[in-house]
Amino acid sequence: MEFIYPPQCPSCRSEIEAANGVCPDCWRDIAFLSGDLCKFCNAPLKGDLGPDGICDACVHHPPAWDRGAAAVLYEGVGRKLVLALKHGDRLDISPLAAGWMHRAGADLITSADLITPAPMHWLRLAKRRFNQAGELARSVATHAGRPHAFAPDLLMRKRATATQDGKTRVERMDNVLGVFSVAPKWEGSVPGGKILLVDDVMTTGATLSECAEVCRQAGAAEVNVLVMARVARADWSS
Repeated sequence: MEFIYPPQCPSCRSEIEAANGVCPDCWRDIAFLSGDLCKFCNAPLKGDLGPDGICDACVHHPPAWDRGAAAVLYEGVGRKLVLALKHGDRLDISPLAAGWMHRAGADLITSADLITPAPMHWLRLAKRRFNQAGELARSVATHAGRPHAFAPDLLMRKRATATQDGKTRVERMDNVLGVFSVAPKWEGSVPGGKILLVDDVMTTGATLSECAEVCRQAGAAEVNVLVMARVARADWSS
């Protein structure tokens, strides 16, 4: 099959040597996160980290989760791949991203009792046909050899909401307030457990923070987050 259909770079479609990779040019354009990163939001910072490894934004607006990790910055090829997965039905990007996410948050994946995606309302799911966060969570669990930890329907979105795009931090928080709940079938599995929330992109973290708060209210002992891409602080809506 590879002789007839050679592997292609998921970004530029150029031919590559092996599947689940990117070409050298696209690889150089991906901003993998490393160095000094906030332990909560994984924002790349220079001289803005406090003594506990927490950025100024998270000091003033602490998220509801314990630790966070992200694989790449939401820019260049990284942004292109996220959008292709999210809106272009490019499910082949999910296993590729899972490898990057595993390198970024291996300890979070290993310690999690349940690995679950940020939920999508059924109306949007019917329109899009799949939840990109769900595909990433599934691939992350599989890549780590922990498919049994994958809990695709742990959280429910109780009502449809407007997109978060273009909203400020406060507007994003208001938009998702009271939207999520733990599915009844999972209520007995959350108390005392460690939950890993997975999503495609983190901007201000409003959605993931609300999901984490719901898990805490259900009795989770620890809640962490892992995302494919992190929006740079300078690109947030003011």
